[in-house]
Amino acid sequence: MPTLRRTFLTTAAVAALISSAPLAAQTSASSYPSQTITVVVPHAPGGPVDSVARLFADKLKDQLNQSVVVENRAGASSMIGAAHVARANPDGYTLYINASIHSINPLLYKDKIQFDAVKDFTAISLLAQGPLLFLVNPSVKATTAKEFADELKANPGKYSFATGGFGAADHLASAYFLHESGQKSIPIALYKGGAPALQDLIGGSVSAKMDAILTALPLVKADKVRALAVTSAKRSPLLPDVPTMQEAGFKDFEFSTWYGLWAPANLPADVTEALNKAAERIMALPEMQDKLSSLGFVADYRGPKGFAEFIDSEMKRYQTIITAADIKIDQ
Repeated sequence: MPTLRRTFLTTAAVAALISSAPLAAQTSASSYPSQTITVVVPHAPGGPVDSVARLFADKLKDQLNQSVVVENRAGASSMIGAAHVARANPDGYTLYINASIHSINPLLYKDKIQFDAVKDFTAISLLAQGPLLFLVNPSVKATTAKEFADELKANPGKYSFATGGFGAADHLASAYFLHESGQKSIPIALYKGGAPALQDLIGGSVSAKMDAILTALPLVKADKVRALAVTSAKRSPLLPDVPTMQEAGFKDFEFSTWYGLWAPANLPADVTEALNKAAERIMALPEMQDKLSSLGFVADYRGPKGFAEFIDSEMKRYQTIITAADIKIDQ
């Protein structure tokens, strides 16, 4: 089986993360919530995670009749914000919304993470999923994913990929594609966020990128980038003419990023259930589903048990991709 080896440096911020045990919770659902709730987003404002979080927070305010604020704590592949939540008081007033990178990080950074991405959090609910678009700079001759794979083979060293960060969904999806294409040495440039990566894709400094529909769609419509494929099993209604990776000849290729709601570990069961019920109602709202759909997402509510099982299955799938593509950081 061909492999694609990548070696990366961790950031100093990862080493600075601390894991102190949370204080005992004093909250019960009978009085919850009695003060402002903070939803921590471990990414910069404006991206897909932030967009999902702000949509959800606005509806959570209405469901719980309490103020809800979004706090961005970006850095270290979302681990700075995660570490903050892991050591917060499990009282329901510090919540956490992140994407699938939360479950990818422990597979890559392993003992370099000073918190447990499963045990140090209470999984409350899955919220939504969304595929990625396979984008190329307009100067690329290929018009399909299969043609681009052929171009890579015919022109070694000519093309490169961009990713918004080590271990992010676009990184895994890109490595997955390169592995499935039999490529061993195509560069994957790591950026500190999706925005600068997209700018370099538009400028032609890099050739290709996987990206969320939310941020990619305006660029596709403006002809600044070209979409070769979508990574979901079905075509996106927002881009019905763009084929899936499976239609392009990659029969097993399906990859979506997902978004979930967590709290610190040991959240009282009644508070967990109060938040879970609120999430269930929010994700069933037609206006919420319509808004998510317009941004390239699909509402996908699953409660604590279903969400925990989903996380477990996704981590196993990610490990398969990481092993096959031989994605590693420097030891």
